Amino acid sequence: MKKYHILLVIVLGVVVSVLISTTDSSSEYANFAKAAEYQDTEFTVIGNLNKKKPIEYNPQLNPNLVTFYMTDKKGKELKVVLNDSKPQDMERSEDVVVKGRFKDDVFYANTILLKCPSKYQEENEFSQTAI
Repeated sequence: MKKYHILLVIVLGVVVSVLISTTDSSSEYANFAKAAEYQDTEFTVIGNLNKKKPIEYNPQLNPNLVTFYMTDKKGKELKVVLNDSKPQDMERSEDVVVKGRFKDDVFYANTILLKCPSKYQEENEFSQTAI
């Protein structure tokens, strides 16, 4: 084999491995009902934190376990178990985005993103009351 052919095979191998790794790590956006239908698949669910129910987090027992209730955009509420530490200011969040799998009427999340109220919104409210 010529050096060109060997180089071409190596480049093709790298391209294929990159494509496989990027498609494997991506997940589809869904609601809790769809996640319940396809329990083997990882989904990303967008919703709101139910602030009327407690967030269970005890860092002395397990610093990487948070349990809370979330309502998806279709209005279905579900218990979410996050296998990570509790994000700062979680109680103040407006929107919650979790990525994980559904199993036994619980959504097991491995990542979470929070949309919290902007600090500029608070400063703006303060400056308007001061005027």
